[in-house]
Amino acid sequence: MTLFSRKRPRSSEAAHRVSQEPFTTDKPSKHHMLPTHYNNGRLVTKGIQAEGESGRSGFHPVHFGRVAWRSSCRASMFLNVLWPFVPAGIALFYTRRESTLLVFAINYIAMIPAANLLGYAGQELARKLPRVLGILLEITFGAVVEIVLFIVLIVKDHRDGHNVAVIKAAILGSILANLLLCLGCCFFLGGTKRHEQVFHEAVSEVGSNLLLVAGFALLIPSAFYSALRSSAFGPGDAVPTGEDGTPLEVFTLARLNHDILAISRGTAIVLIVAFILFIWYNTKSHDTIFDDVLAADEEKDVDRERDLAKAKFTLTECIIAIVVSLTLVSIIAVILVNEIHPMVEEYGIPDNFMGLILVPLVEKFAEHITAIDEAWDDQINFALFHCLGPSIQTALFNAPLVILVGWGLHNHFMDLNFEIFQIVLLVLSIMVVGNFLRDKKSNYLEGGLLVLVYVIVALSAWYYPNPTLTTSNSDSTGVESH
Repeated sequence: MTLFSRKRPRSSEAAHRVSQEPFTTDKPSKHHMLPTHYNNGRLVTKGIQAEGESGRSGFHPVHFGRVAWRSSCRASMFLNVLWPFVPAGIALFYTRRESTLLVFAINYIAMIPAANLLGYAGQELARKLPRVLGILLEITFGAVVEIVLFIVLIVKDHRDGHNVAVIKAAILGSILANLLLCLGCCFFLGGTKRHEQVFHEAVSEVGSNLLLVAGFALLIPSAFYSALRSSAFGPGDAVPTGEDGTPLEVFTLARLNHDILAISRGTAIVLIVAFILFIWYNTKSHDTIFDDVLAADEEKDVDRERDLAKAKFTLTECIIAIVVSLTLVSIIAVILVNEIHPMVEEYGIPDNFMGLILVPLVEKFAEHITAIDEAWDDQINFALFHCLGPSIQTALFNAPLVILVGWGLHNHFMDLNFEIFQIVLLVLSIMVVGNFLRDKKSNYLEGGLLVLVYVIVALSAWYYPNPTLTTSNSDSTGVESH
């Protein structure tokens, strides 16, 4: 068994074929939805897809622990050795509050196994659902960590705007981590075992086109601000007067910030509508296309017959795992958010590096392992779904959601006015990835180049000054006037 040997196949055809040997259905449904038995004699539960059937019901602690430990693949299983960091990190937060670096480092590591369990429980639940709906649900559970971090950051911002810089960087950093680091590792590791990998245009074109539109939408508020900032009058600027000494009407910085906030909130609503269209396109109007693509990918998994027979979570165990892991993720997220500002102040870690690199890496680590595992097994379309899907969700849903939450909290700093440096990185990255996807083929060279680009981005983010020193898209003080 290889390092990335899969334990999460989704082949309904393989399951159906297995179900016919040596058992047959007792009384086939008129809709022919599911077999009644597997070849090992386990009953199939009504309404549960054959790939996700555990043959059990309820909650069994020993079995639950064994399945959770084994996780989705061997690489993911190795992450479970980090579980001792979870209680240690929580305990340190309440007993060693003065040790900022230690508390942050331990809880940063603790987020990995907690997020890994959340992602695996989402995978297990997704296997019980129709294929395309299942993988979209799996991507959503993978994004829960990101949403929790964003919400905690915006709630604890105290309306002073300090956490907003980290949130904005993390929004773009999450997309960059998926497009450059994760996709690059998928292409590189998948390409080391074969000459090239071929993926379907239905996945690559829809994903790259949506990302290009999202990048354009996220660029507009920043471009709007940059175009008008130099001509806007600030509080200390002299306002020209008419011949009679009456002050003339001018375009003020306060009005510019008000307009940016209105544009950002309107754009957020539009992006959420686009996300709904994306979900409908994938699950309703064109679901058969994606279902066929993913089914063909499953045929490439040489371990699929053995994987179908492996132990799985019951529906109850899936829900318990999701609740437990989500609770732990939320607790650790609160701790990390509490330590971000001290880390920036005491240890000089730049806000851009914290948001663009450190936060996305920990929130996406487990999800990246899943995508790399799929590319390693030559299921490149699944891997693309797990690279492009989370990027699309971040751009079209997670980022707009935090804008709307900020609106509800009357936080006037939370808008889509990004640093020019950040938004240029995003748009250029989308264009580079789109160009690599154009020929519907990948190899280790393209993957290596994407990873190297990400390294350059990380290096640049480390040296980019904090907004309190200088900024391209706000006041010289780094705090916008609203």
